[in-house]
Amino acid sequence: MTQENTFKEYILNGYTFKGDSIVLGTAILKGEAIPQTHIKIPLKSLNRHGLIAGATGTGKTKTLQIIAEALSGKSVPVMLMDIKGDLSGIAQAGKNHPKIDERMSKIGLPYAPREFPVELLSLSDEKGVRLRATVSEFGPILFSKILELNDTQESYMSVIFKYCDDKGLPLLDLKDIKKVLNYFTNEGKTEVQESYGRISTSSLGTILRKIIELEQQGADLFFGEKSFEVDDLMRIDEKGNGVISILRLTDLQDRPKLFSTFMLSLLAEIYSSFPEEGDLEQPKLVIFIDEAHLIFEEASKALLDQIETIIKLIRSKGVGIYFCTQNPTDIPDEVLSQLGLKVQHALRAFTAKDRKMIKLTAENYPLSDYYKTDKMLTLLGIGEAAITALNEKGIPTPLAATLLCAPKSRMDILSKPEIDQLISTSKLIKKYNKTIDRESAYEMLNDKLTVAAKRDAAQTKGIPKQTRRTNPRKTRTGKKTTRTKKPKGAFEKALSSPLSKQIGRTLTRELTRGILGVLGLGGTTRRKKKKGFLF
Repeated sequence: MTQENTFKEYILNGYTFKGDSIVLGTAILKGEAIPQTHIKIPLKSLNRHGLIAGATGTGKTKTLQIIAEALSGKSVPVMLMDIKGDLSGIAQAGKNHPKIDERMSKIGLPYAPREFPVELLSLSDEKGVRLRATVSEFGPILFSKILELNDTQESYMSVIFKYCDDKGLPLLDLKDIKKVLNYFTNEGKTEVQESYGRISTSSLGTILRKIIELEQQGADLFFGEKSFEVDDLMRIDEKGNGVISILRLTDLQDRPKLFSTFMLSLLAEIYSSFPEEGDLEQPKLVIFIDEAHLIFEEASKALLDQIETIIKLIRSKGVGIYFCTQNPTDIPDEVLSQLGLKVQHALRAFTAKDRKMIKLTAENYPLSDYYKTDKMLTLLGIGEAAITALNEKGIPTPLAATLLCAPKSRMDILSKPEIDQLISTSKLIKKYNKTIDRESAYEMLNDKLTVAAKRDAAQTKGIPKQTRRTNPRKTRTGKKTTRTKKPKGAFEKALSSPLSKQIGRTLTRELTRGILGVLGLGGTTRRKKKKGFLF
């Protein structure tokens, strides 16, 4: 038996499964594709997470596109984090091309262009379904993690949430929590200390500055109503295809705090709301995070800890998470060790550091009699990758250099008219993009202060006029005389009272910030619900 026949038998045995699977391509030996030696991933193991890595321009995003298409065709909903903005083309069918036909001929599969159901999502001003969550839904612990508060500051945040629950003050957006902090520092300081103990004013100031930092990265657009429900990521269209939800993040690369906030809310909500499923025949949801190195480079320790925890536990919820990045070393070891599927595109050995990194990367793959892994990783062409997955029993499949299939959908972005057309047919746009402005902590505290000011003014009206203490002074003749001060009226007393002065300063400050665009417009109120992002 020739080496090619031995290799073909070796691959077929390693990639034959009892259950359903998706095809990524065909195996390569000595630089040549071996037709019908298909490299597959069993649907049952796709909740075991994965990695798609490789140098710039080697085809990582197209690999992500291939897997997302295949999952959608198997009725598995998919969510894509689109950092570069080049994934929206999945909504349109691809076109035949001689190079595509040649590639698919080598693989031994026909090329059938088609479109897939797509929903565009947005965290900012990008067009799409607005993703929001309220501050109250996060809770004090995870909200503190986002702000990177110390233990003392985190305990104060718990007091703030407790006070708002006791007083019926909904915390919906950032201006609500900022208003409560200002109230704790000024008018409500005595009230809070009597019921909840002494709170450091300097610590409250630190918390406020951290919230403003988060706000400056656009978080005021994220916090509010209506909260997005993760069940809307689980939709199947009328043809039985899983809906591909594409979160457009092209304008968030320089705003890591906002992205970290979203990631924490998404992962926490999915984990808390999805029931335990065990090992399903196929995943309920698969999430792809493109350009994942941007997350880990800028992520807070809280986000890293949360992702590590979620990766370890969320498999049993029927959810798979896949990271797409340039180098496996971009992913923390604690996360990398949990990833079942590894798709490694070509790596470049330009420096001694690069060569050392390639050797370390090669050690993450099963040993093979047919490849020298570190050398193979530098010789892969565009649209080729080294692949190993987990079979249905959780055992790694043989390492295989693979010629990958061409995406069936468009390998380019949608035009502006196409995006407008896609959004016009969205049912979720009507559900989530309507602005809700309801009374919350900001408005309720302002009303409370206004009532207090009126009460203070009313009380001064009942006080009889009194002569002020006289001040003796000498006349030119040397005799002492007295000058009586004119008593202040009730209106003047009201204006000069400490509470009225503080109200004036507070209202002036808030009005000024509103004019300058620091504060978000409108308020909302927390509603009791079981679904929605949680922190």
